[in-house]
Amino acid sequence: MKYFLTMAGLVFAQSALAGSDPQPALEQACAILSEPAPQKIAAFDILAAHAQRDGRIVTFQMTTNGLAGADRPEPAGSLGGAPVLSYVWPTSLDPAAVGFEGSTGILALAATSHPDFDDTPLFDENRDGDLTNDGDDWHSHWVVLTPTEACGDGALAVRDIPEGETPRMPATWPGLPIFIDSPGFTPLFDGPEISLTVAFADTATGEGISYDGVTSALRVNENIHAPLLCVTDVFDIASGDLSLPGKVD
Repeated sequence: MKYFLTMAGLVFAQSALAGSDPQPALEQACAILSEPAPQKIAAFDILAAHAQRDGRIVTFQMTTNGLAGADRPEPAGSLGGAPVLSYVWPTSLDPAAVGFEGSTGILALAATSHPDFDDTPLFDENRDGDLTNDGDDWHSHWVVLTPTEACGDGALAVRDIPEGETPRMPATWPGLPIFIDSPGFTPLFDGPEISLTVAFADTATGEGISYDGVTSALRVNENIHAPLLCVTDVFDIASGDLSLPGKVD
């Protein structure tokens, strides 16, 4: 069984992978394995990351050392300084594969929670009839990450869109001045496991993808200015070095 977290609690949902129920990442033969680390937050301590393909459908998985999705950010009370928690699968795909301007950074799939703002304006994750109040619910994004010294030495940020520039964006771009897409794919939670199933327009896109698994914290700039969204803490990296050793099977 798979579940997703809503404001109302745990709700049953079917996996989108042709009705299948994939084995946990930790039990997959080709998974990226990571040793447990008791000093880390259990829900973000990665034990395994995995991805598998069925035609143009790819399911990304992660097994944690705790209850995946149980920890959410404490609200800051404003957009400036707003915290974000995330489960992330960096990939080898060019950002153009999902509708961004090409050759602009690292394309990553993310499941995020952030109670201070809602960046999925087309979707009502908590199903209360209000499209603008469910940023706290875990939801999906494609993002483009780039090294950004303004966020700290060697730090990454979601790529900004400079004022006056109009790079190509996906149809479900939420309108923020960063390289982010809100495609509406639902993260599924089952104890220590999180999985996120995505669809590509072309079967060939999903072939030969390299990937990794990361858990991290991000924060909106206090001034809500470039850089808008910095990675502020990396809790764990499945490979240990972000080398993207996983291959979609």
